[in-house]
Amino acid sequence: MNLLKDAQLLHLLYKEDKGINSLSKPEKIHLHNTNLMYNLVMNPEEGNIRETFFFNQVSQVSEVYASVPADFYVDGRYTFELGGKQKKQKQIKNLSEAYIVKDNIEVGNDMHIPLWLFGFLY
Repeated sequence: MNLLKDAQLLHLLYKEDKGINSLSKPEKIHLHNTNLMYNLVMNPEEGNIRETFFFNQVSQVSEVYASVPADFYVDGRYTFELGGKQKKQKQIKNLSEAYIVKDNIEVGNDMHIPLWLFGFLY
């Protein structure tokens, strides 16, 4: 798995952990970028495309980990939940510094950020 990661074919998403558990298996395995998805599957799942894109872009500038209540935990501080236009805040309502990342929106507000903005991080 690590060789495929080093070859930039896979991204391995781990829990944030400092002990021996940090050597365990990853929580999720994503392809390195969304272009690879279309080589393997005719119609990849929309949620998987969102997560792969977000993980690929944000991991270029930050440490990204799996989050228990949401999708991603970034730099030991920010929690992100990804979804479509209708995604609600119920998964992150009790968390501080938590955001909803939505696709199919042009402008964000409050705790909602358009997914396309993360493309500027690369």
